[in-house]
Amino acid sequence: MNGEPTGTVTTKVPARLDRLPWSRWHWMIVIGLGTVWILDGLEVTIVGNISGELAKAGSGLSITQAQVSGLAAAMYVIGACAGALFFGWLTDRFGRKKLFMITLGTYLAATALTAVSFAPWWFFLFRFMTGFGIGGEYAAINSAIDEMIPSRHRGMIDIVINGTYWAGAAAGALLTVPATSDLPVSVGWRVCFGLGVVLGVVILLVRRNVPESPRWLFIHGHAGRAEELVDGIERRVAGETGVTLTEPAESITVRQRRSVGFGTIARTMVRSYPRRTVLGFSLFIGQAFLYNAITFGYAQILATFFHITADPGYYFAVIAVGNLVGPLVLGRLFDVLGRKTMIAGTYLISGFLLLGTAWLFDAGALNAVTMTACWSAVLFFASAGASSAYLTVSEVFPLETRAMAIAFFYAIGTAAGGVAGPLLFSALVSSGRVGDTVVAFVIGAVLMIAAGLVEVVLGVRAERKSLEDIARPLTATGPVRAPAGQARPAGA
Repeated sequence: MNGEPTGTVTTKVPARLDRLPWSRWHWMIVIGLGTVWILDGLEVTIVGNISGELAKAGSGLSITQAQVSGLAAAMYVIGACAGALFFGWLTDRFGRKKLFMITLGTYLAATALTAVSFAPWWFFLFRFMTGFGIGGEYAAINSAIDEMIPSRHRGMIDIVINGTYWAGAAAGALLTVPATSDLPVSVGWRVCFGLGVVLGVVILLVRRNVPESPRWLFIHGHAGRAEELVDGIERRVAGETGVTLTEPAESITVRQRRSVGFGTIARTMVRSYPRRTVLGFSLFIGQAFLYNAITFGYAQILATFFHITADPGYYFAVIAVGNLVGPLVLGRLFDVLGRKTMIAGTYLISGFLLLGTAWLFDAGALNAVTMTACWSAVLFFASAGASSAYLTVSEVFPLETRAMAIAFFYAIGTAAGGVAGPLLFSALVSSGRVGDTVVAFVIGAVLMIAAGLVEVVLGVRAERKSLEDIARPLTATGPVRAPAGQARPAGA
């Protein structure tokens, strides 16, 4: 174990957080941290929808549409992968709060500088930096949310929060229409990026009130601060809900460390949890390829096979709504029916629905409306499944490695979805042949089904369990149970 030891401490912080009733304080955590996915969806969709505007004469940039959708998109993806890994390591080392403020600040600065782009190189540079900030957000935010949300709500909250990406996507698809239609060509696209900055500033104001993760504090030598912080949280939650909080029996003893080395993190994932590593890899790759099979070139499919060339963004908005509704409707079931049932179910159902869509498309039985309806049905389940991939990797590895594990799998999924996926599917979809597009659908469906089967075999029953019971901290000396029957006022 790397890092300077600071002593051994026994604490009830995890149990005290897990037994809290839902309150306005938890909503503050969700709004302050969870809305980052809206920003990501907004960013990706805005760029896709304004690529034509940027390429027009008088836009202020000498850039082609292919460069916007190609090189600029690749720079965003590369930045997101690099940011996730870089900030993920820093998040495990220096704390959740420091990093989720820095990553949001990075996003805000980079997006604002993108809006004032005057040359292609400047635009590409700050698309990379925007992705760098967003990638860092995924690692810092997922770990912080999981460590502060009560265990009985963790599944639903994670699924819904990750699904709000599509709220941003739908908003981006709709907001770019008036911004690019009613404003001068040199102004409209800059306003679109400015919308992201405005939303980010609002989130930053809320996020200032979000505390450091008490779980991170007590492991990294700040047990006193962790206890004081939880005392304050308990007083606030008790005041908001009127519930008298009793002392939990569960406690845990850890050998505190200032930091845990990268080598320890890597060995933990590969040697100590190889089955969970394979599971995370399978879930992320499956959802990445299914999404690319549908979303990459959807507008080209509509134009080539159904002659829809005007306002394809409206069709995308319908697809985005299906993606958003799925996690909202199904999220609670991940805590009620359990992780294995719901994760395997959403992956398998969406995979088989996409196979059915491929069969109907090959038979010539679909038009633009029914194809969009089929896509929406597939993604209703796939969106909840994709969100559960993030839920899985954020709760099945030890606390000391949590942010880095999220970053690692996010980078894999993003690289597969943003690099390997388009390279494969672009050749298939752009051929204009029905059979090639069917092959693209089948590839995405088969990989999603395969990931669902991996979940059946390797899935972890994490529902309603403490994070420390799912994966014991590396620094733990073993859980202990305090004498039962103790009770005290909240915050005493």
